[in-house]
Amino acid sequence: MTRLNEQATGVYVIAATPFTDTGALDFDSIDRLVEFYLSCGVAGITILGMMGEAAKLSSEESDQALRRFLAQVNGRVPVVVGVSNPGTGPLVRLAHEAMALGAAGVMIAPLPSHQTEEQLHNYFLATCNALGADVPIVLQDYPVATTAYMSVATIEKLIDALPQLVMLKHEDSPGHNKLSRLRRNAEQNQHRRVSILVGNGGLYLPQELARGADGAMTGFAYPEMLVDVCALYAQGKSEAGEDLFDAYLPLLRHEAQISLGMALRKEVLRRRGAIASAFVRAPGPSLTRDDHAELDRLIARLERRTGRPQLQAS
Repeated sequence: MTRLNEQATGVYVIAATPFTDTGALDFDSIDRLVEFYLSCGVAGITILGMMGEAAKLSSEESDQALRRFLAQVNGRVPVVVGVSNPGTGPLVRLAHEAMALGAAGVMIAPLPSHQTEEQLHNYFLATCNALGADVPIVLQDYPVATTAYMSVATIEKLIDALPQLVMLKHEDSPGHNKLSRLRRNAEQNQHRRVSILVGNGGLYLPQELARGADGAMTGFAYPEMLVDVCALYAQGKSEAGEDLFDAYLPLLRHEAQISLGMALRKEVLRRRGAIASAFVRAPGPSLTRDDHAELDRLIARLERRTGRPQLQAS
């Protein structure tokens, strides 16, 4: 089993959680979605994340989805499992189950109730102690969602204290200077260098790659674009990478809308053949006729600009 480490690069796509039109887990679509993501060239897959509607799953459904995703991936790429939970016991249980089934690591976000640097530091020390040192950790820094702000100093203090912390999912916004400081301090050997993958829907990917990010961890419904942009930057072809990104930007920005974004993402994945239904569990929006027409125009515009129909799932 491959364990996540500090050298991780590329796109770890945030997987949607497919449901049927009646809201039940759709296991066949999980299989199709995995194959779709792999056909796009992703370096890894992250499941049960915030954008995977993890909070809307029962503990039994989380177990079922976890098992189906990992079975379908079957070790072909690393899988990171979101295990954030207000209770340490359920968090540890899911994390250990995930690792036993072949996950590469787990992702943990701070609790909204922890607002001071001391609280954040102590929480992650205690949680990692409960997990055990052999469980690789992705630290999710997403203050817009968690309301918990982690400074550069706190993140670096955790990196120094926890060798198992191998990746930062960077989603602070604005956060470019935060990213630059983390990278600069590591380059100056002040702190251990960890992998940094960026989120925020991929909206700032070119700028974040230029500032030292190793890739992206987000769920845009055209992950092959994210893969290609990351590859171009790694090859030193930043101008070509940004040009490619620009062609997708209108749809990327549209999908990044708060609340409506999940419904848009699932609808695009449905249209691409990756999932059978675009159902979003409550509380969540459904698309109107105008929303569908708007999406039609954006996808048509994208296909004109790229000169080819977009990749379809098999």
